[in-house]
Amino acid sequence: MHTKIHDALSKKTINLSAICLSNGGYMVNLPEKAKKLIEAKNFANVATLMRDGSPHVTTTWIDHDNDIVLVNTTENRVKTKNIRRDPRVAISVFNMNDPYDSLFIRGKVVEIRKEGAEEHIDKLAHKYIGVDYRQHGDRVILRIEPIHVTLMKP
Repeated sequence: MHTKIHDALSKKTINLSAICLSNGGYMVNLPEKAKKLIEAKNFANVATLMRDGSPHVTTTWIDHDNDIVLVNTTENRVKTKNIRRDPRVAISVFNMNDPYDSLFIRGKVVEIRKEGAEEHIDKLAHKYIGVDYRQHGDRVILRIEPIHVTLMKP
């Protein structure tokens, strides 16, 4: 699929190509391009659903374990509480150097794992800020199965 958009800053039209993967509500594999966006020093926006159905969005660090998306958080965060009630999430990631190079994932949290969460947050801290994480606590890893994946690239 190709989409033309007008970039008001550069006053030019950009052709975007999109790749969409979906499997009728079942897990899909993350394309290599999606993994590269996740592996780079790009931030993710993670949307969960509040009790009343309204969206709750947080910007966070992101990782993956093969085709499973990983988000490290704490037990007492709103997103964790939301996920315990409703495991559906939406995630967006964009290339910090080219925001049109982006990834959109709809999925579900299949596990909230405590094991290895402290080590994982240190790994993420080294990726994003170059040092160990200083605020250890009741950390958990959200393991997310992607159900629908869209990649956009100019």
